[in-house]
Amino acid sequence: MNQIRKLLVDEHSKYFDIKGMKYREFPSKYKQIRNYATIIAFDSPEEFKMGNLLEQQISEVIKNAIVHGNKNDKNKKVKVWWEFNRKKKMVRIIVEDEGEGFKNLEEWNEFNAKRTKCFLENKFDEMLQYISYRTDESTEVDGGNALFAAIEFWNGGMIYNNKRNKVVCVKIYSENDVKGKANV
Repeated sequence: MNQIRKLLVDEHSKYFDIKGMKYREFPSKYKQIRNYATIIAFDSPEEFKMGNLLEQQISEVIKNAIVHGNKNDKNKKVKVWWEFNRKKKMVRIIVEDEGEGFKNLEEWNEFNAKRTKCFLENKFDEMLQYISYRTDESTEVDGGNALFAAIEFWNGGMIYNNKRNKVVCVKIYSENDVKGKANV
């Protein structure tokens, strides 16, 4: 049976060590999100890019920081650290916003677990209840779909600090991923 992935909170995770990582600060400008992600993904070895999937996933993490963390406040910054490690076959990105943190993390995990369980058990009628995750603060375009995809893509984990305004996302590539994706 497949393991149901969760967002974790572990401020002391080894993945938060920024030594040797590249760093940039970006203003919270929604229209610049893809540009910010492209700047970061540009450093990636070709075999990690998976077409534009890596850039897309980086973009989503930055978007969450700008939209949900900084509430689109152009006076607030998003801090981003990244590492592309060929030897370890690993991508690691840390994104920190100036917001109050992901208050509903446990609730999101519970929702995702129910959603995933329905999918794994082929209970698609029941799964319709779990199509999109919404809170009182959600807009008409929110729904958690990007986070559902992100938790699958970042297979090494999505780990938050205690305040939950800083997340480290880790993608670990298998030997087959790296060989098979080099020419994508």
